[in-house]
Amino acid sequence: QVQLVESGGGLVQPGGSLRLSCPASGSIYMIYTMGWYRQAPGKQRELVATIISGSRTNYAESVKGRFTISRDNAKNTMYLQMNSLNAEDTAVYYCNADLRTSGLTRDTNWGQGIQVTVSS
Repeated sequence: QVQLVESGGGLVQPGGSLRLSCPASGSIYMIYTMGWYRQAPGKQRELVATIISGSRTNYAESVKGRFTISRDNAKNTMYLQMNSLNAEDTAVYYCNADLRTSGLTRDTNWGQGIQVTVSS
C-alpha cells in the first residue's frame, strides 16, 4: 500500500509564501510523474504543476513564475514552493503520484489534501 501525505499548508497573507511537501511511502518500486492539484470551493479540481522523474516540469498558466515544483527522488518526496500568493490561490491542494508498486502494479495515488488560505 502507498501513502501520500501533504504538509506545509495554512493561512498566509497576500504576497506571502508557503512550501508544500508530499512524501510518498509504502511499497513503491518506481515513481513516474508526480503532481500538485488544487480545488477551490465550488470549483473543479485543477492541475497546478507536474514533474516527471527526469525533472521535466509543467505548470498551469495561473501559477507560472510564482510556483516551483521539485522532487527528491532519493526520498520519494515532492515539493511545491509557492510565492506571491493571492486570494485566487486559496484551495485544498492535493498531491498525486503515478507509480509502480513493488508488486509491479501501475497505480495512481492521491494524498488527502491540505488547505491553503490566502487572506489578510
